[in-house]
Amino acid sequence: MKKILLSLVLIMFAGSAFAHSCPRLMSEIDAVLEGDEVESHIEADVLTEAMSLREQGEAYHDDGDHDRAMEALEKALELLAIEG
Repeated sequence: MKKILLSLVLIMFAGSAFAHSCPRLMSEIDAVLEGDEVESHIEADVLTEAMSLREQGEAYHDDGDHDRAMEALEKALELLAIEG
């Protein structure tokens, strides 16, 4: 019984920790998007897509869909060539 309870507690905390990484990823993306030289090393269409994915990620996060938020945010990070 103790093992089952411990497993459940660990699963709850793991989900919570995962959910809280969305804001960290959003701030990493924002730092690049607000940088002075962002447009000099990123093509306009890639920049537009990354910005759209960042907005989608925030919307998913706000709706509590952290899996989809992380997926969108990680794709934006990839486009911007940021190691997340």
